[in-house]
Amino acid sequence: MADHASLAGKRVLLVIAGGIAAYKSLELIRRLRERGVTVRAVLTEAGARFVTPLSVQALTEDTVYRDLWSLTDESEMGHIRLSREADLLVVAPATANLLARMAAGMADDLAATVLLATDKPVLVAPAMNVRMWQHAATQANMALLESRGVLRVGPNDGVMACNEFGPGRMAEPMEIVDAIAGIFAQDAHRPLAGRRAIVTSGPTHEPIDPVRYIANRSSGKQGHAIAAALAKLGAAVTLVSGPTRLPDPAGCSVVHIETAREMLAACEAALPADIAVCAAAVADWRVDGVGDRKLKKDGGGPPALALTENPDILATLSRPGDRRPALVVGFAAETGDVLAYATAKRARKGCDWIVANDVSPGTGTFGGGDNTVHLIRADGVESWPTMAKDAVAARLAEAVAEHFIKDFKAK
Repeated sequence: MADHASLAGKRVLLVIAGGIAAYKSLELIRRLRERGVTVRAVLTEAGARFVTPLSVQALTEDTVYRDLWSLTDESEMGHIRLSREADLLVVAPATANLLARMAAGMADDLAATVLLATDKPVLVAPAMNVRMWQHAATQANMALLESRGVLRVGPNDGVMACNEFGPGRMAEPMEIVDAIAGIFAQDAHRPLAGRRAIVTSGPTHEPIDPVRYIANRSSGKQGHAIAAALAKLGAAVTLVSGPTRLPDPAGCSVVHIETAREMLAACEAALPADIAVCAAAVADWRVDGVGDRKLKKDGGGPPALALTENPDILATLSRPGDRRPALVVGFAAETGDVLAYATAKRARKGCDWIVANDVSPGTGTFGGGDNTVHLIRADGVESWPTMAKDAVAARLAEAVAEHFIKDFKAK
């Protein structure tokens, strides 16, 4: 039996679908609550034919959510919030029908909608007739879901309600409890599991004409390292990268862009997120009115380039509102008065933290392997020794994880 110490204080959203195995979900709720787990339940229309909402409510001591169109639930809870306030979603029993709808990305009832809308881990406990489980369609659906990160416990072999024998019996409640405990125990070493992060990296290229552009010397090494470090701690990372020569970091979803406007659009498309780290060296200006042909020398001197200001990605992501990430981290690359300029930038942009570094000629920061940074927060400044950029990234990722652990405990 797995160590259940990791279960205390966790929040599980249990989806109960239609099938005779639904009666086991009642025992599962009881076993989880004995171990300090808060359980909320979504009961499908078919599930309510096997277990009553009153039974589920009595065991969870919470509202049983059933109707996607309930105005009361939608105004007070909302299916998006319901799907994300849990630490883990468990589908038990997971019928062939519901697995198929999950694989297709359908949102035709509350259960399917919360499973589609969630950004948290999902564990399914399949339960169905042996022929249904072994059917090529079900196997393909399960393989697709597992490729997307959905976890599975069971099914077991045994005699079924239809008197057939074989794989298809839902895992026993304590087997599911053990699987849940294993997930949370693993997450203890991945403290950002279930968190979504956006990281920007590299330079932007702002075109002058079809062959020339305005850029800077950023290599993207620090931003890419931060994305990899956050992913290593369990975060689901979207890396929005300007043009670099670096390979895409493992475990990250990467969006390649060129301009500042494209970078902002990619960041907004990746919302909602818990964390945003703006490490990219975004060009402050772009040419107003890019030519569609290469500019030529005509003997009359260099052309006059009218510049216009680029969107401020850090300030935009820091703006108060429902879509603001809980933690927004900016970077300040300075060539003098580093702490003063960076502290003022944190206040001006409205972000939570600023990572400041000196990129003066001779420091080797741009394009180099090392970095010397200062982490500026509301409660003060931490000056870190010179480290490899990978080490800076790991230390920053640990600081992010610690921030969320403290925030969770405070609640």
